[in-house]
Amino acid sequence: MEYYFFINPVAGRTNISGSLPPLIRSVAQHCGIAPEKLHISVTQYPGHAREMAREAAASGQEVWLFAAGGDGTLNEVVSGAMGSPNAAVGCLPYGSGNDFLRNFGEQEEFCDLENQLRGGTMPIDLIQTQRGCAASICSAGLDARVAYGIPAFRRLPFCGGGMAYKLSILRELTRKCNQKLDFVIDGRRFTEDCLLVAVCNGRAYGGGFLAAPQARMDDGILDVIAVRNLPLWRIPGALACYQKGTHFLQNGAIIPELADAILHCRAQNVEIRPANAGETMIVNVDGECGPDTSLQARLLPLAGRVVLPASVMRRQCVHA
Repeated sequence: MEYYFFINPVAGRTNISGSLPPLIRSVAQHCGIAPEKLHISVTQYPGHAREMAREAAASGQEVWLFAAGGDGTLNEVVSGAMGSPNAAVGCLPYGSGNDFLRNFGEQEEFCDLENQLRGGTMPIDLIQTQRGCAASICSAGLDARVAYGIPAFRRLPFCGGGMAYKLSILRELTRKCNQKLDFVIDGRRFTEDCLLVAVCNGRAYGGGFLAAPQARMDDGILDVIAVRNLPLWRIPGALACYQKGTHFLQNGAIIPELADAILHCRAQNVEIRPANAGETMIVNVDGECGPDTSLQARLLPLAGRVVLPASVMRRQCVHA
């Protein structure tokens, strides 16, 4: 077994590329991992983790590939390992969102290196999109536009991540929030006027928005959630429920007070396009955002394998 750690120095608020490597080496030695089996790299540019993960996975031997950063870094490593059954991907959550781990446990469990190195692996579904592979969620609409707009505010003096996020929300709410979209869900066609739509393999995205609180990453299905266009006075309440995951009842139905506002269906193939010719939309794939003419998502059953901490694996065994 070989262990690879890919550290993103610009993820989160603190550069961990200096402090994390000696900690990794110390814990690995404590766990009985030989130094020659340990490989630590710092990413130098966007996409670098993907390249290094692909190269490590191509060796054919059993490898654990740890992404030390945010969900974007994890997405790169998952994409690089995709198609290599000998590779499993671990998450060291040092980013700002860290939504992937919310499917399995708490941040403290995933930051505990010994817990990780003594853990195990499980297969998960992935999402193939026209913008690459996603592990958790891809989306379009208001939420994607907010995320896409955050970097512009971060360049302002004294404007940290939280303030940049709030300013981006305010800007989007002063603009046209809705867009008429054409859907093809497992071959069924319809049109909806939407604020946002999310195609979910996992439960959370956007720093903790529980879009699909009952989703599982290994159940062979995608949850599609669309928030329809609403009067401005209804938007805060609907989005508050959407954030907390309280828009669903325990039986999987939408709560009665939002039944007219939120559409939910389950599918394996999803295509979403602007209904008006020539329009584009901002598409989010595991936190990476950009303009596009569509969102195309196809489930890849059990196409990925992830490393989970020992404490998480024990719970998985109990609930199996």
